[in-house]
Amino acid sequence: MARTSKALSNTILRKRVLLFNRYYKMTKFYDFLKDTAIKGAVVVAFFVTLLLALEYFFLDFNAMLDSLVTNYSSKVIFSFFLLSETILGLVPPEIFIAWASKFGNPWLYLFILASLSYLGGVIAYFIGNRLFLIPAVKNHIENKIAIHIKNLKKWGGLFVFIGAMLPLPHSIVSLACGMVKYDFKNYLFWALFRYVRFIIYALIIFQIF
Repeated sequence: MARTSKALSNTILRKRVLLFNRYYKMTKFYDFLKDTAIKGAVVVAFFVTLLLALEYFFLDFNAMLDSLVTNYSSKVIFSFFLLSETILGLVPPEIFIAWASKFGNPWLYLFILASLSYLGGVIAYFIGNRLFLIPAVKNHIENKIAIHIKNLKKWGGLFVFIGAMLPLPHSIVSLACGMVKYDFKNYLFWALFRYVRFIIYALIIFQIF
């Protein structure tokens, strides 16, 4: 009896996996994931190459980072970063990761940056969730990020995962989640991969600076 029940469960699970796989193929999720991953790799390569080129030919990037450490308190940098990660990702987080590398405990600063990025996404979620109070603004933003809303409705948590890990603006994905009232607990779970992205980028950037 137990074997029959286990076999039935395995059969159901296999069918579900096949159905999900078929759905993701039909909605071109795999193509989107591949294209976004390639763009992510290109962005990282371009950023590293740009920093090295600037450092070698034009300016002392290390000196600029040291200047930031000297002239601006960590609270100011962290506050600006939180604002950036809440409002459309104004500044690439890689800049801030490079800044974190200049401290004696860079991984602590990286953890704070990742946490602020996570928090910025949560704030963006609630902004999106409350936009219905201002219909004109809500309609304007919906038109601007229509493609993200469409993909979120198709792929749910996996799209939040992509926004957390790859070079899609995390704040915009979070805003879209709030606007369509995507389950908040699921959002919080998938957004945790933001920490993974920061660790991966730090492993590269910390070696340069």
